[in-house]
Amino acid sequence: MRVLVVGGTGTAGGPTVAELLRRGVEVHVLSRSGGGAPGAVALRGDIGTGAGVAKAMTGVDAVIDVSNITIMNEKVATPFFAGSTRRLVAAEADAGVRRHVLLSIVGIELVPNGYYRAKLAQEGALTADASAAGVSGAIQRSTQFHEFAAQLIARLRRGPLVPMPMASLQPVSTLDVAAALADAATSAADGRLPDLAGPETLQLTAMARAVLDARGEGGFVAPLPLPGGLGRAMRSGALRPAWGTPIRLGQVRFEEYLGTLQRTGPLASTS
Repeated sequence: MRVLVVGGTGTAGGPTVAELLRRGVEVHVLSRSGGGAPGAVALRGDIGTGAGVAKAMTGVDAVIDVSNITIMNEKVATPFFAGSTRRLVAAEADAGVRRHVLLSIVGIELVPNGYYRAKLAQEGALTADASAAGVSGAIQRSTQFHEFAAQLIARLRRGPLVPMPMASLQPVSTLDVAAALADAATSAADGRLPDLAGPETLQLTAMARAVLDARGEGGFVAPLPLPGGLGRAMRSGALRPAWGTPIRLGQVRFEEYLGTLQRTGPLASTS
């Protein structure tokens, strides 16, 4: 089986490529950099423009799309997410690719945020275009990754002050994400798959403090209650799986992720 991982050099893409290789799958990786992992075939392409996409579909049985952009602006994110999905599905239909798996985010319809609305538009593009093109499309929603707090620290930190939005999360390991996506690539299930979430509920501020401690860094985490509907939704747990919905629980706990972080601050060993 040959699987093309779009965005296979990123936070979720790297573990997904590794998991597929571990299962004996032939893996091709499509990225703008043309990078890849040992054992995988690296291909250069740009899903934003379509360059290299058709060529990358040669001999492919399934596509896993974990591509992402860090721009939060809805007017930029929506054309990227929805447009790239339409370009991928069209190329898949032309090449006879039978399966498309999209990584998305739990709770995005409940949180008023431009980036999340863009991801909803991407889900809608896959649902509409895959059905019309005869491609089996599946959506694997996930909660925030264990890396989420560290990513926000890097973005929001101002000297010793680390403002951190208040949010109730059920964070998941990218190892569990990789396993779910690899399973989905060989599944026959269409549409939205059971939501993927981690095994514990945590507060984002506590996650940030734990990351700083694990890395041996100083800093004061200041809880930031975001205003309006966005803040209320995040604090109420809208980004966790809703009660009664089908759920796939990951196995890796946040403390295991913390154990992988390198201590770089004043508490780090000098030996």
